[in-house]
Amino acid sequence: MPVLIKDLQDTKGILTTQGSPIYKDHIPKSDALIVDRLKKAGAIVIGKSNTPEFGAGSQTFNSVFGATCNPYDVTKTCGGSSGGAGVALATGMVSIATGSDLGGSLRNPAAWSNVVGIRPTPGRVPSVGVDLGWSNLSTDGPMGRTVGDVAMQLSVIAGHDARSPLSIQESAAMFAGSLERDFKGSHVAWSKDLGGRPIDSENSRVTESQRHVFENLGCIVEDAEPDLVTTDEIFQSLRAYSFAIKHEAHLREHRDKMKETVIWNTEQGLNMPSIDLARAERLRTRLWEQLMVFFEKYEFLAMPVTSVPPFSIEDEYVSEINGVQLETYLDWMWPCYAISVTGLPAMSVPAGFTEDGLPVGLQLVGRPRDEIGLLQLGNAFEQETNFWKQRPPVVIEFSGVRSHNGFEISR
Repeated sequence: MPVLIKDLQDTKGILTTQGSPIYKDHIPKSDALIVDRLKKAGAIVIGKSNTPEFGAGSQTFNSVFGATCNPYDVTKTCGGSSGGAGVALATGMVSIATGSDLGGSLRNPAAWSNVVGIRPTPGRVPSVGVDLGWSNLSTDGPMGRTVGDVAMQLSVIAGHDARSPLSIQESAAMFAGSLERDFKGSHVAWSKDLGGRPIDSENSRVTESQRHVFENLGCIVEDAEPDLVTTDEIFQSLRAYSFAIKHEAHLREHRDKMKETVIWNTEQGLNMPSIDLARAERLRTRLWEQLMVFFEKYEFLAMPVTSVPPFSIEDEYVSEINGVQLETYLDWMWPCYAISVTGLPAMSVPAGFTEDGLPVGLQLVGRPRDEIGLLQLGNAFEQETNFWKQRPPVVIEFSGVRSHNGFEISR
């Protein structure tokens, strides 16, 4: 089966740039573990998928390959950072693709390309040879056109590896079975905005219109949400720390080749007092304890994937929602990063379209390590709605190359 590999993941003998001019000629000598497992299962790597520089930000553009357009409207972004993967799936280039997710990079682009992406429990899809093997903020994972495609890929890329300290000791074979399940009586918490966070009204209208699907499946759906107010501070601190570790040398030696948001995030980490990191870890511990109480009653949480529909490809990030000014390039990504810091598995499934025909995703969050339950619920929702079948219009233009912030965009 053909597969596309995200350009953050090493591929032996194939250019791997991380979307950065620093690595524009970099050809790895070995495969990342996720790539190695796919190859051994018979997958054929046909290329790499575009990503923002070092995967920073949910808008896929860089100075190496340019920007990747949304397949439903080429004037809009496809999201990120696994944006190229989402577009390749939506346009039928492949049925499966790899991605990774720190603050939403498997879920956001899936939502905006009308495909499926799951952020598995950290350790479910292990990584080796990484800088932060003990950190569970980022994880590799699968994307596909359907929930079944994603489950099939998980059956290959998941599984224990002793070289990864967080690796989960459970067989990946569980993901190869049937996803059919009766959801009668299952408790689903439904949150429109996690307690009043800024969210676009059209985005909300689309997701809210899908509540009845879960009720029709027999679920007991209640308005409820865990208290995730501390997730902003937790995410900002832990992300800054990870950027400092990964990019301190890049900043020192290649500052002129780095985009401003990566520089800002790296310097934020380098200048962060150690007490801020300690406080973030303490807050995260308290958050976990609260979540375990919440998920004693509810098996799933349903909420938005994004705070806005796909925005202009000319904008690097969202700076305002409903008149609320946002402070950083990360703030608009709150629906995804708030879940990232919990360590819970989460998935984006196609949930409909705006009045302008732009895809919107619904985020499903499961109990600890319950990817199976998440896949089963996503599969049931998918069978009831079939939004994934609404493919983007195929537009062929042999000319018409335009510019985005000085980068070329092939349409």
